[in-house]
Amino acid sequence: MALVFCLALAQPLQAQDLTGLALSGNSRDIPGFNLNGAPGLIEMPSAAMAPDATLSGSLSRIGGITRSTITFQITPRLSGSFRYAALDGLTRLGGQPLPGLDGQTYYDRSFDLRYQVLREGRYRPAVTIGLQDFAGTSLYGAEYIVASKSLTPQLRVTGGLGWGRLGTRNPFASTGARPTDLLEQGGVPSYDRWFRGDMAAFGGVEWAVNDRLTLKAEYSSDAFSEEVSNGLLSSKTAWNIGVDYRIAEGVQASVVALQGTTIGAQITLHTNPRSTGVPGGTETAPAPVYRRTAPERRDLGWQQDSGQKDSLPAQLAQALNRERLVMDGLTLSADRATLRLVNPVYASEPQAIGRSARIMSRILPGSIETFVIVPVVNGMAMSAITLRRSDLENLENAPASALLDVTRITAAPDTARDPAQGTTPALTWSFGPNLRYSLFDPDSPVRADLLATARADLRLAPGLILSGTASKRLAGNLDSIGRRDASALPRVRTDYALYAREGDPSIDHLTLTHYMRPGRDLYARVSAGYLEQMYAGLSAELLWKPVDSRLALGIEVNQVRQRDFNQLFGLRDYEVTTGHVSAYYDLGQGFHGQLDIGRYLAGDVGATFSLDREFANGWRLGVFATLTDVSPEDFGEGSFDKGFRITVPIGHVLGQPSRRQGNLTVRPLTRDGGARLDLRDRLYEQVRDYHRPELEKKWGRVWR
Repeated sequence: MALVFCLALAQPLQAQDLTGLALSGNSRDIPGFNLNGAPGLIEMPSAAMAPDATLSGSLSRIGGITRSTITFQITPRLSGSFRYAALDGLTRLGGQPLPGLDGQTYYDRSFDLRYQVLREGRYRPAVTIGLQDFAGTSLYGAEYIVASKSLTPQLRVTGGLGWGRLGTRNPFASTGARPTDLLEQGGVPSYDRWFRGDMAAFGGVEWAVNDRLTLKAEYSSDAFSEEVSNGLLSSKTAWNIGVDYRIAEGVQASVVALQGTTIGAQITLHTNPRSTGVPGGTETAPAPVYRRTAPERRDLGWQQDSGQKDSLPAQLAQALNRERLVMDGLTLSADRATLRLVNPVYASEPQAIGRSARIMSRILPGSIETFVIVPVVNGMAMSAITLRRSDLENLENAPASALLDVTRITAAPDTARDPAQGTTPALTWSFGPNLRYSLFDPDSPVRADLLATARADLRLAPGLILSGTASKRLAGNLDSIGRRDASALPRVRTDYALYAREGDPSIDHLTLTHYMRPGRDLYARVSAGYLEQMYAGLSAELLWKPVDSRLALGIEVNQVRQRDFNQLFGLRDYEVTTGHVSAYYDLGQGFHGQLDIGRYLAGDVGATFSLDREFANGWRLGVFATLTDVSPEDFGEGSFDKGFRITVPIGHVLGQPSRRQGNLTVRPLTRDGGARLDLRDRLYEQVRDYHRPELEKKWGRVWR
């Protein structure tokens, strides 16, 4: 069953290609999810975990409360959730009136973490410890220890102890004083509350009638004090009952009776990036490897035949074009061929390498035994993949790992800097619809514009590219953003409402970029122009990345001025020097870390830490947090910049190879602290794809 994130979670005013991001997954082993969007009974948690890498989205409505939650199974034992709740008609919170809200909808953001301490055994229950709303306002703040055990294949029981909200109904003990006030700024882990205060018991039972239908009953330890006091719910009993129904693979519908007074419903959608497969599948089959005869291997006559020799580059370029690959240069000797290859289509880089090698075996003379394929990105040689032609002939039907064992991946040779017979197109362009989002505006949590967007890249010389993007709004409501919160910092991002209102049409970016290889293992970029929607200026970057290393180091310096709100050619007075030193490291097992230390757009100084889980098929999910010398009070609501991001390969949607991606960045709130330039051409992501650690992960596609 395919699901679609119709409302993609994107950074405000950041254009994304998000239309039709189809998601699918196998839900047979996924436990039931509760109304908090995590494995559980009805409101209460269970000790169950979803299969590793499961990504789930849920939407529930109970009384005057709407909750939307995204949950990711980070590792087999650890999961995390982001929840966004809308409470209708709120007048008081924590016993205090809400000035200015006047009974309107109150929006709350919260994060959860769950860790399974014990897996279920023959006699032992599964045991999980959880933190709920551990870094928000604490409206939903709670902690719990819960155990679950299957008594029969159909019957499962759960019992646990809860603190915070889960300790508000019939507490039987206390573990110390717990602050009860709501945190105005939110965003900071509330250590002083964890597992403190009143403690209460909860529990329940699940009965699977069949593979699709599950009945549930639970005793809740949550008294819903805030909701009851505001008239959003009423409560007659601690017992809740519910029904889960699996409509199809990856889709769970739930109906519940809560507190004996309220009927609620939820829809939960699941996918698993780990098992969605590699994007593509409708592309034509690759050409078979040509097997040389013994005389062909010895024949060197082609070197004396100038007509045949001169025609080889054009023949190879034409054959590669049929595979949607581009020859940027070709160097030939009696037994060796070096191909400079541009891959505009295949997200799995070994697939492009494998198809190129097959074509080379069919076009090039039989005496050429060694193929060196040099991937080129923006005029920069990334690496050198050296294959023996006889290995291609002998291992075509063997596992891909057998070919990897005899393939050398090394630094690109110096001779690769001088292309010959290149066929890289000078101009590439595209035009089509685009979606732009603004999230978590306190007056309306989701706003969107539909735009017509044109993009073009003009290659003026090897490594020198003039690039631009322009958009025209077709429909939407981003221009209706009316609220402009106070800021103690320069308004480097919080004026996004003005950019949305006045930027129609807009020049999203217009830059001249020079890419260079200043030395071995070094890559450089200099960009000038309108760098992004809000800033123009000069940007320079240097990256050190050995071809076989998991570690990369970089430095970036930018001198920028703020652009006019209409996003055309004018500039405003605000000017800043910003930059970072960065360390990137492949941690293994699909995890990738990044640390950036430097100066941000508002002049604040600090560091950003990012951790992503990446999959060979192109999916990526990660979290990030930025701490600078800006105090939580000056930063404002949220206390510091943080969020999560999801990358979806567009080829997964199209069913054919594509290097395009849908990048969704979710920030609970956009503020001015910890803000970086939104550059489109940073080096690391361009370089790493053709280095050994990444090629090894995707090498299974080399024969596709």
